[in-house]
Amino acid sequence: MSEQIRHARERLAKYMESQGKRNTRQRDLIVDAFFVQGGHITLQELTRLVQERDSGVGFATVYRTMKLLTEAEVAHEQRFGEGQARYELADLEHHDHLICESCGRIDEFEDQVLEDRQSLVVRQLGWQLKHHRHELYGLCPECIEAG
Repeated sequence: MSEQIRHARERLAKYMESQGKRNTRQRDLIVDAFFVQGGHITLQELTRLVQERDSGVGFATVYRTMKLLTEAEVAHEQRFGEGQARYELADLEHHDHLICESCGRIDEFEDQVLEDRQSLVVRQLGWQLKHHRHELYGLCPECIEAG
């Protein structure tokens, strides 16, 4: 188990205890599938993955579990302009996204020069930044080549 997933599981356990919630078999299946999948998954995609192991798990249960993970700051909900939420594991490190408008591919990237420039602009304009996200939309190399 990766350090990031171990940390996420600990955070979720603490949150659930503080909220008086208990684990259920279905919730564990959903959490495991989400952690294994890695990220940028829709509720529909996650529901399909979970139903491969237990066909009795419904969309509403997946929705409620992902809401719980988001509240516990274990998952982040992202909307990339396609009208549906996608979920990824909450990172210790900030990252940005490149989104292909043709096939939907999502690549993550980190760029310290870009982060430093954003911080400079914020300071110059006298703002206090709480959070941000940076999304770039275009065509991935495969879609460009398929042209």
